[in-house]
Amino acid sequence: MKIGRRLPVLVAAAALLVGASVRAPPQQQNEGAAIAIGEKDIGGVVSSPQGREAGVWVIAETSELPAQFRRIVVTDDQGRYLVPDLPRADYNVWVRGYSLVDSPKMRAKPGQRLDLAAAPAPNEADAAHYYPAIYWYSLLTIPDKKDFGGENGIPANVTQQDWLTIIKNRACVGCHQLGQESTRTIPAAFSDQKTSEDAWMRRVQSGQSAPFMVNPLAGQLGGAPFKYFADWTDRIAQGELPRATPPRPQGIERNLVITERDWGWPDKYLHDLISTDKRNPTVNAGGKEYGSPEYAGDDLPILDPATNTVTVFHAPVRDPDMPLSLGTGHAATEKPAMPSAYWGDRQIWDTRVNNHNMMIDRKGRVWLTAAVRGRDNPAFCKEGSDHPSAKLFPLKESSRQLAMLDAKTMKYTFVDTCFGTHHLQFGFDDHDTLWTSGGGPVVGWLDTKVFDETGDTAKAQGWTVLVVDTNGNGKRDAYVEPNQPVDAQKDKRLEGGFYAIMPSPVDRSVWGTTFGMKGTIVRLDPGTHPPATALAEVYNVPLPGFAPRGADIDSKGVVWVSLGSGHLGSFDRRKCKGPLNGPNATGDQCPEGWSFYQYPGPGFPGIGDNSAEASYYTWVDQHNTLGLGPDVPISTGNENDALLALVDGKWVVLRVPYPLSFYAKGMDGRIDDPNAGWKGRGVWTTSGDRAPWLKEGGKGTVPIAFHFQFRPNPLAD
Repeated sequence: MKIGRRLPVLVAAAALLVGASVRAPPQQQNEGAAIAIGEKDIGGVVSSPQGREAGVWVIAETSELPAQFRRIVVTDDQGRYLVPDLPRADYNVWVRGYSLVDSPKMRAKPGQRLDLAAAPAPNEADAAHYYPAIYWYSLLTIPDKKDFGGENGIPANVTQQDWLTIIKNRACVGCHQLGQESTRTIPAAFSDQKTSEDAWMRRVQSGQSAPFMVNPLAGQLGGAPFKYFADWTDRIAQGELPRATPPRPQGIERNLVITERDWGWPDKYLHDLISTDKRNPTVNAGGKEYGSPEYAGDDLPILDPATNTVTVFHAPVRDPDMPLSLGTGHAATEKPAMPSAYWGDRQIWDTRVNNHNMMIDRKGRVWLTAAVRGRDNPAFCKEGSDHPSAKLFPLKESSRQLAMLDAKTMKYTFVDTCFGTHHLQFGFDDHDTLWTSGGGPVVGWLDTKVFDETGDTAKAQGWTVLVVDTNGNGKRDAYVEPNQPVDAQKDKRLEGGFYAIMPSPVDRSVWGTTFGMKGTIVRLDPGTHPPATALAEVYNVPLPGFAPRGADIDSKGVVWVSLGSGHLGSFDRRKCKGPLNGPNATGDQCPEGWSFYQYPGPGFPGIGDNSAEASYYTWVDQHNTLGLGPDVPISTGNENDALLALVDGKWVVLRVPYPLSFYAKGMDGRIDDPNAGWKGRGVWTTSGDRAPWLKEGGKGTVPIAFHFQFRPNPLAD
């Protein structure tokens, strides 16, 4: 077993170039050399001994601002670059690109021209150091179909599809990236293990998420994955390299401008951020970004991009003596199961609030899925209550409720809900209904108009189970429970609630994804008087797709969903030909509504055409905040170090080259000034990896807020 990591080698400009490269043709070398460099810009030409370097990144970074700041651009087809609109400071500027190693860092100020010498990689290994994680992760061996069915140490009930679902988008890449340098090598702290397989077993027992790594791998998959992970890291330690070379940015990808600001703490992670109202992206224009630390802690970082400053709001709970939101009913333990290779036996997560996600309403207020008390529900939620929802389906407990932060006054309001919360989205109705996922067997909502008018949390909330109209009479009747045969005289309740949740802008329906090895999407029609008349429609994901996770809806009502199969799936209910309710409408009634788009990047060998991408979430840019057009679906490319935008059926890759291991869990588009061109709009996200110390830079690095923008051309100011 080999331990440790190999670092890239800086070489002189005359070193041998290896791997694929993109350079300007000789006839273009002396054309259009002029670059208009304004007083806030740094620009120049990137060249190597082989000529000008097209499609490589130029990174400008400074620590002289209140928050560590970086701006990254791509060179054009003549190797020219322009880093625009920089705050006044001294910057380190360097080049990173495929077939290169990092160039020496040069000092520059805005207003200066700086030509840069690119450093060709001396060998394939040093070039591959900069490849996105998917190029390394795809070296992992996936068991052949013949190895399933009780063979090869894999439990008999596990299929290859189940294996991929767990290894890709549930137990592993659902929380952090696999394939970056930190995970494709074994930490030195585990060098006392006899074999690499032992080292992998020890690795997943580390920290406060240990049960949520160990149980799927050792339980559901019977411990079989450890030998495959061990084989993977052993082969890489012995010198095996990716089978493919990533392409450099092409076409419109070269117009991308990425701005990064550090926020947060080295031992905490951020799940997500919010900047505006999804329904109206001019809300909070130019305003602050709010971070969600989930299990990591109760301090919410707040970034002001106008001043590059970060402040902190400590979110309270109603009962300061309530137990930590860790352990039973949560996705993290109170104490580390075994010492971490990075933090030892420290308890680094210590939350009560456990703020998973946030949304901003049309008034600019920030709504949180946050715990406000312990898990035991108030009496009005439980059996015996006269609350309309409790009469139909009483709820004993919830792990996370709602809260609201008034950004103007910083007043924090507790909103105690009977149902649990996870993701949240505002509806398009005149009551600004706030819909939530994470309620276990129910879907919950808060009528914010009623809440604002009365302050009565109980009166403003409701919840419903998901009932399919299997008897086909168009109304909700008595139902059979999940996993029971269909009864021709009754309806049927679906198991579980929503993971992703998405109110439709077309009608009053609310869509969601549900977990399961195959997975479904569900349409909930709340009816005129929810919850009594609420009915659901269920649509299973057909092959080649499976394992839905995060999803969103476009302005036409089409659902777009990240799939563990390595696809972006879309479902258009308007294409359905058969009946949408009745005894045959139990999930497979509309395969014609589905379309699939395989994600970019290499796939695992031996399982056919596939992508090893394991996208966590998809968000639809309904309002063209990024500039690629309205209704463009954008997926988190969690193995691609990128956001992945599907434009007219083709992928546009918004790759983050530095620091490596970019991993997002959501995004948010905002228009700061509709009259300011590209500078007045963009998409925001944050690094959402639960272990930010695994990214480039290692322990001591902090979460980053990212702003993605597209300008008209690579030299636009």
